[in-house]
Amino acid sequence: MNAVADATTSARTQAKTEPSFDAYDPKAARILVVDDEPANLKLLSLMLRTEGYQHVELVQDPREVLPRYQAARPDLILLDINMPHLDGYDVMAQIKGLNDDLKPPVVVLTAQSGEDFLLRALRGGAIDFLSKPFNRRELLARVQNVLMAHLAHRMLHSHKQVLEIMVNERTQELSRSRLDIVRRLGRASEFRDNETGQHILRMSHASALLARSAGWDATACELMLNASPMHDVGKIGIPDGILLKPGPLTADERDIMKRHTTIGAEILADSGSDLLEMAREIALSHHEKWDGSGYPHRLSGTAIPEAARIVAITDVFDALTSERPYKKPWSIEETLRFMNANAGKQFDPQLLDKFTALIPDVQLIRERFAEPDLDCDADADLIDKR
Repeated sequence: MNAVADATTSARTQAKTEPSFDAYDPKAARILVVDDEPANLKLLSLMLRTEGYQHVELVQDPREVLPRYQAARPDLILLDINMPHLDGYDVMAQIKGLNDDLKPPVVVLTAQSGEDFLLRALRGGAIDFLSKPFNRRELLARVQNVLMAHLAHRMLHSHKQVLEIMVNERTQELSRSRLDIVRRLGRASEFRDNETGQHILRMSHASALLARSAGWDATACELMLNASPMHDVGKIGIPDGILLKPGPLTADERDIMKRHTTIGAEILADSGSDLLEMAREIALSHHEKWDGSGYPHRLSGTAIPEAARIVAITDVFDALTSERPYKKPWSIEETLRFMNANAGKQFDPQLLDKFTALIPDVQLIRERFAEPDLDCDADADLIDKR
């Protein structure tokens, strides 16, 4: 986010420094005059400076045009065509090769008037012509007209930059607001289920870690990090008498508890957001099982969205290895034995292999987001309300 903010600030600063059409003084424009004849350079310089143009640069050797152009960033180039080393066509080709969005207009200086010559110059990038010998009034009128047109182009370009920055900032603001809502909904589901924020942090970071190991790109992993905390948001719709029941659930109660998957999917549906769509997929399918015995739709194998298969592994792992008021934590070794015994049944076997290889990194996540100490007097069995 800092890199994006810095780039936006830089672009905003650049856009603000662009002169506006009304405030810009054409006489302050930077004019680059290129001609191999010293007499022509002196004459053009005298005409322009006498008229009040303050920044006129003279170039006699066309090989110097490109570095002078890049250093001075001229607003107008008066360019001779017939020159040694590089002719005017070559110079225009060099400038065109820079792919400059705001490249200055080129006015060709020439004693030629043939149609082929004019067409070649226009195709090369020239916008106008000045015939030799120069007529002072014609020269000044053409220079002023071309500069005013260029200023208008710069003004439009500057306004476009500002609008793009504003749209980008608004898009980022909406994205931050949506992410904030997602996190708050995730927190709401934690409070309803007596879960802790640390569990959500461990599970979501482990999910992003496993997604990266499975070949997901950085953008998708970021979505996983922020979508996975929503996996149990549907528990908001489960009655307290069932959700908070201290003992095992009856068959009817378990059926009601299973509805949290579809309730969560309904809460997150039709958002038009990649983040909330992934969260919806996870909420709906993270209790599906690889062998098709899960719920709510008894999906199997790769018919289960990969995001949900990832969360199914990280959620169970963290639940089993975490201490709760009703149970002591399982060791990592016995948790992995249980999960590997269920590879190909409950869990995607390939993803589980990848997760097992990541255990040292998962352990670092567990240490980073460790639980506060809990009072746990009984070595109770795991109460699975999932």
